[in-house]
Amino acid sequence: MIKTGREKPPEDILKEEFLQERAALLGRAGEKVSAAIEKLRGIEEIIEKRLSHLDQIVEKCRAQYGDGELVFLRRQILKEINVEIGKFNRAREHAKLRYYYLVVTREAMGMNRHHWIEDVYRIPPRKKQLRDD
Repeated sequence: MIKTGREKPPEDILKEEFLQERAALLGRAGEKVSAAIEKLRGIEEIIEKRLSHLDQIVEKCRAQYGDGELVFLRRQILKEINVEIGKFNRAREHAKLRYYYLVVTREAMGMNRHHWIEDVYRIPPRKKQLRDD
């Protein structure tokens, strides 16, 4: 190793390491929020597909089956959708917790303005269970 005579003082090395660790910590916290939101999107896609499937089945079966069979089939699909809605709402609570951890981590590091992370890490509203009316 060639010495240039301009080696960094230990304080500067420690400051750099500290800043690198802060950046890594914030990055991990952000990644966890992103992963939680991505999981929500996946569950939401499943819900949308099942809702679409429900509409298709009702249309196809209306002429072939009696009202009793159609009502039973509709209830079964609604139950499946409500299971996914339950998963979505639990995953949403997890995402909210990860978001909270990110905000707390930022505040612990002296960053008190969080308005931009609200836009980047937008958590969708809670979903209501579907009823068979």
